[in-house]
Amino acid sequence: MKESRLKNIYNMITYNFKTLLVFEFLYKLIIGLIFIPSIIGIFNLTMKITEYNYLTIENILNFILNPLTIIFLLFIIIFLTMVTIFDISTLIIIFDSSHNNKKISVMDSIRISLSKCKNIFKLKNISVAILVLFIIPFLNIGVTSNVITSINIPEFILDFINANQILSIILLLFYIFLLSLLSKWLFSLHYMIIENKSFKSARKSSKNLIKGNRFKDIIIVTLYQLMSGIFHIFFIIVGMFILYVLNMILGKIFVIKSILLTIVWMFMLVSVIIFITISTGIGYSVISALYYKHKIDKNEKLININYEEKKIIKKNNKKIKYAILVLSIISIFGGSLLTYQIVTGKANLNIENTKKMEITAHRGASIKYPENTMAAFMGAKKMGADWIELDVQQTKDKQIVVSHDTNLNRVTGINKDIIDMNYSEIKKLDAGSFFDMKFKGEKIPLLKEVLEFAKKNNIRLNIELKPTGKEKDFEKQVVDLIKEYNFQDRCVVTSQVYNVLKKIKKYDKDIKTVYVMSIAIGKITDAKYADAFSIEATNVTETQVSRVHNAGKELYVWTVNKEESINKMIDMNVDNIITDNIKLGVDLVEKSKRTNIEDIIIKVLNY
Repeated sequence: MKESRLKNIYNMITYNFKTLLVFEFLYKLIIGLIFIPSIIGIFNLTMKITEYNYLTIENILNFILNPLTIIFLLFIIIFLTMVTIFDISTLIIIFDSSHNNKKISVMDSIRISLSKCKNIFKLKNISVAILVLFIIPFLNIGVTSNVITSINIPEFILDFINANQILSIILLLFYIFLLSLLSKWLFSLHYMIIENKSFKSARKSSKNLIKGNRFKDIIIVTLYQLMSGIFHIFFIIVGMFILYVLNMILGKIFVIKSILLTIVWMFMLVSVIIFITISTGIGYSVISALYYKHKIDKNEKLININYEEKKIIKKNNKKIKYAILVLSIISIFGGSLLTYQIVTGKANLNIENTKKMEITAHRGASIKYPENTMAAFMGAKKMGADWIELDVQQTKDKQIVVSHDTNLNRVTGINKDIIDMNYSEIKKLDAGSFFDMKFKGEKIPLLKEVLEFAKKNNIRLNIELKPTGKEKDFEKQVVDLIKEYNFQDRCVVTSQVYNVLKKIKKYDKDIKTVYVMSIAIGKITDAKYADAFSIEATNVTETQVSRVHNAGKELYVWTVNKEESINKMIDMNVDNIITDNIKLGVDLVEKSKRTNIEDIIIKVLNY
């Protein structure tokens, strides 16, 4: 019997394998490049309209209860239900044709699925959303086109649950109860799609069909999904082992090694893409096999879809082809736009955290390069920094140069203040030898040079103004430069002088300002001209972070260089870590987002 079930599952997947592969690939592509980015865009727009710049555990409830957010969540539920049902519907049709040893094309499977979904998407079947949104993710069989299962529970919620044993037990019992309650509906969608039944009638039929086999069927579905995952991991491990062996044997024969390694990598890549593409089909083929087996065992009449009759209508196929073409064009455009926004830092796919923690290079990569120089800024980019922090001053002839110190003695050996010198004098000075003689000749750059570099290299800038009181139109000049390079959305302007921020907002209210503070006591969030706060790390507390976040603002910390201190800031959930140790900061932030298994795989690949 087990051999027969395995053969049946194998036949369902392989008989119309090309159709299954093409449909799932196209469907996942469209979902990934159009619908998921659209949801993210609408979510970000909802936050903007409701004036929530940041979500934390303290303010998320108020955000969720906002009427606009409720409308957004309802839209998400409807969207998830519809795309998941269409995915399952098409799979059931493909497997049904395979079960009857009939070939079916992608066009026919889509067209028939669309006609079937018209009956499902009726008001009387509204409760089918419960099945789609709850039992399927709980069974974890991957039939949701990676939409539902890709939305992770935020880590702070999981930490809270894990820390509370009673709550963990209650949730486990609720999970078991819900699984037991809803598992009897396992075959409902088959009855709705194949036999055109209403959800109410399909539930009743499913309950009768699974009677006496409910627990066994759940175990079978879970085991097959587990076996599928294990096979996938095993395949990757074997591929990695082959790569390792080839590298050991052919390490000195570069050309042959390169060719063979490329072939193995390509084979692994294609295989993984195929596996991911049909993972949905693998899961639901098991349910389909159980459906037909129970129907036969209980002498239920097998009702078949009339595929031949459907193929007579050719016009619909043309419409579907045009629809796929249009969706493909939109996918390419949408995917390209999303990719550009991600690369430039204007978009973030991490819905779970809504905003990722970022690393700022303090005065550039100032550990390995002379601070506040182009060499340091290039080094920061290479090391993976998200931001570069730099200091600016005004010269006598009203040029904006990059320097931390008002006096140039420390970095150039010339005991003069920047405000008393023209740029023609400053640009001749050596700002690299003080750090290391190999950087002899490194110059003090203009702010506009850094803006050009940052724009070309897609890195953001934290521009700190260091006024002496002698400047003229200092803030306006900085604002004008930022606007000249259209860099308003890619930088923040910071200062320890609050009046500087006030002037920045006067010249351009949309430029983000950050108040730099060595000591932060009291209600710092009342500083209305500051969009964010940059606080010396030893003065930062969890309460302070929460208070800033709840005010819809961000909190930066400086200057954090040790592993223990960086991890402490990560645990506090600050928004931006300003550090001299860029590589350590980037690694620790990335590690905080990964599981132990991901860490092991990365270490193996690096080795």
